[in-house]
Formats: sequence, structure tokens, C-alpha cells
Amino acid sequence: MLESSCLEAGAAFPTVARAEMQDTSRPSFSAKRRQSILFVTSEIADYIKAGGLGEVSAALPRELRRYYDVRVLIPGYRQVLSQIGPMEEIARLPASFGIPACGLGRSTTHDGLTVYVLLCPELYDRDGSPYVDRFGVDWSDNDIRFARLGLAAADIACGHGDDLWRADLLHLNDWPSGLASAYLAWRGQPVPTILTIHNLAYQGIFDRNRLSLLGIPDSAFQINGVEFHEKLSFLKAGIYYSSHITTVSSTYAREITRPEYGCGLDGLLRTRAEQGRLDGIINGIDESWDPTTDPYLVSPFSAKNCRGKRANADNVRKNFGLALSKGPLFAVVSRLVHQKGVDLAISAAETIVSQGGQIAVIGQGEPRFEAELQVLANRYPGSVGVKIGYDEGAARRMYAGSDFLLMPSRFEPCGLSQMYAQRFGSLPIAHRTGGLADTIEDGVNGFLFGEPSLNRFMDAIRRGLDTFNSRSRLTAMRKAAMSRPQGWGRSASRYQEVYERACRTALA
Repeated sequence: MLESSCLEAGAAFPTVARAEMQDTSRPSFSAKRRQSILFVTSEIADYIKAGGLGEVSAALPRELRRYYDVRVLIPGYRQVLSQIGPMEEIARLPASFGIPACGLGRSTTHDGLTVYVLLCPELYDRDGSPYVDRFGVDWSDNDIRFARLGLAAADIACGHGDDLWRADLLHLNDWPSGLASAYLAWRGQPVPTILTIHNLAYQGIFDRNRLSLLGIPDSAFQINGVEFHEKLSFLKAGIYYSSHITTVSSTYAREITRPEYGCGLDGLLRTRAEQGRLDGIINGIDESWDPTTDPYLVSPFSAKNCRGKRANADNVRKNFGLALSKGPLFAVVSRLVHQKGVDLAISAAETIVSQGGQIAVIGQGEPRFEAELQVLANRYPGSVGVKIGYDEGAARRMYAGSDFLLMPSRFEPCGLSQMYAQRFGSLPIAHRTGGLADTIEDGVNGFLFGEPSLNRFMDAIRRGLDTFNSRSRLTAMRKAAMSRPQGWGRSASRYQEVYERACRTALA
């Protein structure tokens, strides 16, 4: 059991920052002025995204602006700098240990969201995604790249960065920003920090010989610290030192405290849950997911009048090389990886096609799944269509045109695809796990199966096919799916409660 609080642990560590960084005269979070939140992320859909984190980072800070002065901090990747508007470099953040110096830029989105950008070409000016090169290989210096992000967040929270603004609380996201709370603890700074785990499977694991380069005290390399099976874990650091932990659904928050889902961190997470410092808050989807106004759709439609779905279905069939059909259209919009159960979808294809169904697949991921899907499309021309890659417009038309979304994920912290599908009248067929269990009501607005096996998956698909053949039941389920509340308002209110609780704890 890991009993020590983050501030108790931090106080015992040697100071790793300049003396002038120390500042205990922080304003009370409960003061009447509008409080300041720095949302620290490795991706944001405005400029760059690799997955659901990018969507959340674009939507949640905007919703939270109802309550707080929220600003976003992101690395200055090539894609960000090529798309961002006018930007002013407002500070230089010094080099520390093996972490290079960088500039801090400040820009504003079209709707007024302030974005801070780390300007460090040697770390971020590269082709590829935020995490891997164009061949899908992790950048060898990812520890330095994202330690730079965490250290910058800590600097801004300590008042070094923007002379006119400082953060009262840091909202960190996944392993790339996990070290921020640790740097604050090692400095003895009681700044409240929230870490949101979007996917526990990605932990930011590095060799222990990198400790000195990252400015991590030797005393922190232990079970009550950053050590994870003789390696350094950025995510464990974030979990251990942050004031409070959230994850992106209530079910996933419970699941990750068990060995089968905890990825080796279940013991620490159980402790945080017992301390009242772990919460599950389901994600929302932004207002652009509206079938009555979405500019990507061929024809608009609504829960009261779904006739426009047919035009979108015909468009999907044409673009994926499928034959015109009045049978059910199944969609797969996913990363093509084992977690997502792509192998189960491939195995189910023969039965779907034999029952008169068609399948459209878009996504990219593991080469073996990409190859198997291409083989499947060649085996069933006109019935299975595959596009490797991702296109936002095509994906939205797939949600709008399909009757069912196949989502047999082995685990799914939250999932956004099932909510997109529901909003567009496509019924998800999904494993009862994580956020899928929290957003799908079996037989009402989708179908759930209880074990990630082909037999149980096929049972759910057959129930979907039976529903398709009952026009009244299909219509009722579509309406229920499209009417399900899916905005960010409820989630933002929950985050507000967590922020207040974390800050009361930090200031006690």
C-alpha cells in the first residue's frame, strides 16, 4: 500500500530548481476572482491529434471557461506552428539538467481560447505524430520531449512564463504531462494538480539511467515514487504526485483498480480510490456532432426524421466500393490494434456478409490488421470496403450512413466513437467495458456483450440483425440513441467539483 500523500513525499526530496522558483504566497483557490487553470496536453484537435485526447483537449477547456480562466499548454510541433494564428514569444524557459531551454509562445484561437506553445525546434520540429516518426517508431528522446512539457507546466504554475498570468491549478493529461506534478512536489510547491488518465496502457516507460537527465532525484526512484519494475514511469509519477486522479468513465475508474485492467498500477490506484482521490468522469462530445447541421454530411437528418441517413449510406457505399443495397451497413471507425478487437470484427465479417450485410472500415494501426482487412475486402468485393488512414469527413459520413458501429474493444477507457455513432443514429455493438458500459444501454440505444469473445460478439450482432428486420424497433432505438445527452456540460460540472476538492486538500 502506498500511503504517503504527494506533498508529504515531495517535502522529503532535495530541491531540484533554483531558489528563486520557491513561492509559497499563492492565492486561495476559493477567492472571488476568476481562478486560473492550465490544461496541459500533448495534442489538441485544433492543430494536431492522434486520438481521443486531442478531441477532449479541444472541447473540455472550452466548456470549463464557463467557470475558470482556462489556458492550454502544448508542444510546438511542426503541425501546430504551421496552423496556429499570430503568436508572441513571451518568455524563455531555461535549460535544466538534460532538458534544453525553450521559448514560450502565446496565441489565441478564433473563439478566444489562450494557447501557450513550447518553442523548441530540436525537440518538436519533426514529421510524424506527437509520439512516433512517420514509420510508427517511438522518438528515442520522448522522455526529454515530454519532460520539457512537464517542466514548463511547473514553471508556469510557479509564476515563470507569463508575467501577467499564473496557474492556480494544473490539469494534466496522460503520461506526457505526468512529470509536472512531480517537479512541483520536488520543489516543495503545493500547487493542486489533477491528472486525467485517458488510457492506462500507455505509461511512458524509460530506462532508469535517464533520471539525472530529467532532473529526477535518486530518492524518488522507489515504489513510493517514479519506479516501475526497475524502470522510470511518467504515468506512475503523475499518479503518485498529483493531488487527484480522474479517468474518463466511472466503470474504467473501477476496472483499473483490478489486476486485469490495472497494467501493474492497480495497487497504487486502489490506494488512491480508498483515499477518495480517484474519480471517473465520462467524456462528452462537442456540438459539431449534429446531424442537422454537420457540413460533412451529404444530407442532414434528425431523430424525428431519419430519411437523410439513406443518402449518407449511399455515399459511403460508393466511396468504399460497395454495391447498392437495402441491407444493413456496418461501420468500423477505429485504430486497427488488438485493444480495439479488430480481430473479432474480421472474424465476424463472413457471417455479416452471409446475412446480406456490408462493412465499411476506416483506420490505421498494426500492419497485420491492415493487411488482413485488405485481404477481407478482396475476398468480399462489393460487401467489404477498407480505407487505411483517416479522413474526418469520411468518418462522419460513416457514422451518419451506417446502421451499426462495430466496437468490440477488449477495454475502452471511455470511447468517443460510440457516442458519435449514437448521435448520428448508428447503433453501437460493443463489449461491456469502460465507457462503453457507461454510455450504451443494451437493447435501448445499442447492444452490449459481456465477454470479448467471438461467440458473444456474434450473439450481439445477431440481435442487431434481428432489430434491423423490425422497422419499428430499429426506429425506436435510433431515436433513443440520437436523444441521449452527450454534451460536455455535465462532465465540466464534475471536473469543477474535483478541482474544488483538490484545492481544498492542497491548501489545508
